[in-house]
Amino acid sequence: MKKLLLLCVSMLLVLGIIAGCAGNKDEGTKDGDTGKTGDSDEVVTLNMFQFKVEIADQLQEMIKEFEAEHPNIKVKLETVGGGADYGAALKAKFASGEEPDIFNNGGFKELELWKEHLADLSNEPWAEHVLPIGKVPTTDEDGKLYGMPVNLEGYGFIYNKDLFEKAGITEAPKTMTELKAAAQKLKDNDITPFAAGYAEWWVIGQHLLNIPFAQQDDPEAFIAGLYDGSSSIVDNEQFKQFKDVIDTEIKFANENPITTDYNTQVTLFASGETAMLQQGNWTENMIYEINPDMNMGFLPIPLNDEADADVLPVGVPNNWVLNQGSENLEEAKTFLNWMVSSETGKRYITEEFAFIPAFDNIDAAGLGDLGQSILEYSKAEKTIPWTWFRWPDGANKEFAASIQAYSVGKIDYDTMLKQIQATWENMK
Repeated sequence: MKKLLLLCVSMLLVLGIIAGCAGNKDEGTKDGDTGKTGDSDEVVTLNMFQFKVEIADQLQEMIKEFEAEHPNIKVKLETVGGGADYGAALKAKFASGEEPDIFNNGGFKELELWKEHLADLSNEPWAEHVLPIGKVPTTDEDGKLYGMPVNLEGYGFIYNKDLFEKAGITEAPKTMTELKAAAQKLKDNDITPFAAGYAEWWVIGQHLLNIPFAQQDDPEAFIAGLYDGSSSIVDNEQFKQFKDVIDTEIKFANENPITTDYNTQVTLFASGETAMLQQGNWTENMIYEINPDMNMGFLPIPLNDEADADVLPVGVPNNWVLNQGSENLEEAKTFLNWMVSSETGKRYITEEFAFIPAFDNIDAAGLGDLGQSILEYSKAEKTIPWTWFRWPDGANKEFAASIQAYSVGKIDYDTMLKQIQATWENMK
């Protein structure tokens, strides 16, 4: 009898333990140990990793407004850009397992490199409003869209209209001969013509070098020829003419252009110490912060004296993409859609970021001088493409090193072109 009583007690204890475990398991699911419960009070955090330092503060303010409207979603912003290598930093994030939910991708070659990590955004509600030029970089061969364009941007020589007037320059230069004459006239009036930031690889090895690529009769075919060996940089007429661009800028530049970084370059121009700046409309906020009364516009970066020299490179600088492996993919989609569909998001894009929107449902209102200048060139169809997203991965930094070596007289121009050709061959 005693043994039977002990056996019954033991069985009751075991059943109690099992019941307790089952109860704890259900409770854990309800509380959401995995962080995905469906509970209305659950808060998820999106990690956003982006490179545009020019809008970092404004983007953070926009995120605060998003979070106020979506209390269950938090967005942790991290910005790496300017002189830092965003691409290398992003690769390090993925290698360490700290994969962001939202990040940037340039499209074309970058799309190929990262496609396995990217979510298909073709059916998102904003996709039908993207301008045709905005879809090109992140649309694959099957027609799937993987990125939401950040904006449209353009660049050239930004010029201070008041300093030009002070030097007696009444007509904005559009050709190489006119640009040289304007630079000399500025110098004669004790005004430094150019703020040259040759310390930055992307300023010279990407934006500046894009000019001879983009001025080809058919840039895409020329680049395809570089990959299959039917095109040559060394013997190309546009690349020969490119020498004049570098020589003119260096001759009439600030002191020590080879050590001048992005912030210094923009500050030299914004403070009125130079009359021209090789940059884009992304510098607008920074310039206005230093000089709210700046009166400025764009000049082309001409290769020659031809009529078609008066063009600006305009394109999509980058795209927002989503990590398809994210546990919070739907929340990330919600954030992107809010950014371009809500009145708050639209206001930040145009008024706070000073962006030219890449969407037909966002009015390009509140643009400053530079955004307006890009818009005018675009409407007049006086634009050339951004080609560097089609270049071999990492080649732009090597190109910059060759341009820097030429700029300080370490190599001659023919050697520079041969080095650029060799870099392409080695990295293609």
